[in-house]
Amino acid sequence: MTAPLTPPPPPHEPSSQQGAPAPSAQDPWQAPAPGYGAPAPSPYAQYRQDGPGMRTELLEAAVVTVAVAVLGALLGVLWWWLAPHVPLVGNVDEQGAWAVYLKDTEGEQAVGVDGTFTLLALPFGLVSAVAVFLWRKRGGVPLVVAVALGGLLGSLLAWRLGVWLGPTDDVLAHAKEVGKGVTFSAPLKLGAKGALLAWPLAALVVHLALTALFGPRDPEPVHQPPVA
Repeated sequence: MTAPLTPPPPPHEPSSQQGAPAPSAQDPWQAPAPGYGAPAPSPYAQYRQDGPGMRTELLEAAVVTVAVAVLGALLGVLWWWLAPHVPLVGNVDEQGAWAVYLKDTEGEQAVGVDGTFTLLALPFGLVSAVAVFLWRKRGGVPLVVAVALGGLLGSLLAWRLGVWLGPTDDVLAHAKEVGKGVTFSAPLKLGAKGALLAWPLAALVVHLALTALFGPRDPEPVHQPPVA
């Protein structure tokens, strides 16, 4: 007597111990294996996306704007100290009224005041741009805007501080105080308001040039072979 023959299991029936069948290697919906078929993430990816990267750039831009603008106090002190003085003299006319005149009508001290501010502002723009670039070499639009805006605010601060430190604006009272025919200095004024743009323009040009020449470059795209 022979034993009954047991029919073999169906060829496509999965075994109870193996679970679900493994996905085919040619499945188009299968995610690629890590490290194959997907480019490596760029170290600068967080600065090219919205969200936390943009918030970080805006925060850094705010810090740069405030830090650069604060330097305007130093520029104002240097301008007040180094700018030439415009000599004035007070006198009394026949009616007994006080009048103030330029002592040297052909002098160029007023032009020298504007020139001194401009010549001092240009190095401030250069130094601030180099300092910001060395702090964050990657650049970025918010950082460039911050450098220029900080330079403009610093120029405004320097202008107002220099005027405040200089002689009083009440020239008649000053003339009466020093006496008739006595020379005194005119208030510190910035005749050419375009000098306020020297700092931000210099900082903008220098920072863009440094970023273009020495800034980090985006990595070249890696060409992966097609998946068979």
